[in-house]
Amino acid sequence: MSRTTTYRCLNCLDHAVTRAFDTSHLSRTCQNCDSFERFANEAVIERFEALEASPPTEFDWERLDRREKLIVAERLARTDATLADVSVTETDADEAAGPDGETASGKSAEAESGKSPGTDP
Repeated sequence: MSRTTTYRCLNCLDHAVTRAFDTSHLSRTCQNCDSFERFANEAVIERFEALEASPPTEFDWERLDRREKLIVAERLARTDATLADVSVTETDADEAAGPDGETASGKSAEAESGKSPGTDP
C-alpha cells in the first residue's frame, strides 16, 4: 500500500486533494473556490494553524503577513529547522520586494535549514 499526502487550497482552506507523492505544495484549480491556487502540504497547514493558535515568543508573529507565516510554517514542518532558526528582519518599507522573500511591507521571514528555499527535504 502506498503512502499518500493531503494538500489543501491556500485560498479557501476547504478543498483538499490527496496524492501519492510528498512535496511542499502543488498548484491546481480549486473545485471549491474555482481559483487556480497553491495547495499546501497538510503538514504545513497544520503547523501554520498551530502557530496561529499559539504564536511563537521568539519573534513578533503578528507582524508577519500570511505569506511570510506560511514560509515559516513550511520550513518548520518540512525541514529540521526550529523556531530558533527563524530570522525575521525588517527593511525600509520603500524598498521593492526582493527575490529572497522580502515583501513590500518591509518584512522578511526565513528559516535557515541548510537547504535552498523551495527544495524538499
